[in-house]
Amino acid sequence: MVLHRILTEGCFADQLMDRELSAGKLSGPDRGLFAELVFGVLRRQGTLDHVLTGLVTQPLAKLEPQVLIFLRLGLYQLMYLDRIPESAAVNESVNLTKQILPRASGLVNAVLRNYLRHKDTITYPDPKTAPAASIAARHSHPAWLVKLWFSQLGEEETERLAEASSCQPPLTVRANTLRTTRDELLQLFAANGIAATPCHFSPDGIQLAGRHQVTGLPGFREGLLVVQDEASQMAARLLDPQPGERVLDACAAPGGKATHLAQLMGNAGELLATDNAASKLPLIQESARRLGITIITTRTADLLRAGQFPGETFDRILLDAPCSGLGVIRRNPEAKWRLTLEDIERLAAVQKRMLATAAGLLKPGGTLLYSTCSTSLKENEQVIQDFLSRHPEYVLENLHRHFPATRDLFTPEGMFRAWPHRHGMDGFFAARLKKQ
Repeated sequence: MVLHRILTEGCFADQLMDRELSAGKLSGPDRGLFAELVFGVLRRQGTLDHVLTGLVTQPLAKLEPQVLIFLRLGLYQLMYLDRIPESAAVNESVNLTKQILPRASGLVNAVLRNYLRHKDTITYPDPKTAPAASIAARHSHPAWLVKLWFSQLGEEETERLAEASSCQPPLTVRANTLRTTRDELLQLFAANGIAATPCHFSPDGIQLAGRHQVTGLPGFREGLLVVQDEASQMAARLLDPQPGERVLDACAAPGGKATHLAQLMGNAGELLATDNAASKLPLIQESARRLGITIITTRTADLLRAGQFPGETFDRILLDAPCSGLGVIRRNPEAKWRLTLEDIERLAAVQKRMLATAAGLLKPGGTLLYSTCSTSLKENEQVIQDFLSRHPEYVLENLHRHFPATRDLFTPEGMFRAWPHRHGMDGFFAARLKKQ
């Protein structure tokens, strides 16, 4: 059971889902419902557990993991899926419990029916006296994360961000302009009955309505598109690689940004895509082949170890550093229940070391883009501030001056900050550094 493995083994939801769906046991609407239940329960886990705490006589932590999952599954359907009748949601949850853990079926039945009797009297923390706890319970986020957002955005914006981060994100693709144009791809989608709209900021981006099997999209097998969120698409554009340059994508897997860099270079020049996990490099190579890109070479490299490359080798470097992923928790909702503030501190220390190593590989006059898909200051602005204090030969470039058409995405200091609730894209950060 996918949710059980995520809860007890710490597995990643997207990988398990891909494996289950690839097995071919589900088809048609069942595939969509399966994905809705798994990701929906993970996104709304905090709210579900808040409600269950008032319905179950014992602490949730003392329940068997399987029982807790059955309760969450049933309650999610009752609270969030209008198209499933209440009686069907209860009966199916009880029947599933009988198949896997028969002795718990009575408890599941009693709790779900208890919810139906008292659903109009469910209460949440008072937003006036406990605003952070209220947002955490209503929008399903850990309290420490809500408090972190409070310190950055204030109460009103935190509410909007929390709500956006619990919703299903759109499917966004990037047109491969080596083989097509965005307009041609939009026409192809329309001809196949797929509702699609151009992204607001990325000139290559398209948002698709509804659920889709990516490999079945028209143009996918022909290499006309790649799945990539609009915020991630902006990273390559902000680095602005030129044809003929030597470029490094230092943490490249699975290859979305690397192939975009090659696309912007007109497939002319040298692009080295590295990752510290050799097992991930075939993902980059496969994507490059499908898109018709020939300038990418891959290599295993660890930026926590100096001496991986000769110094001052590259014209431009993209360091999309490993991070907490707080900006993409609507896509990877299991992450928010595993992360802690200590993890962010640890990651920030790693990011500082990686940035210092990457900077040594840049030619004089070269450009480095540091980016993360995190919303925290510690992993972003504070990493840049620390780096600049130790490396006077580098200056922070003001992106306002270079990209005036997208100034809504930049901070007053000229760094890139995308937010789900403001811009309809993943939470993302980038800062562009110039070596004097």
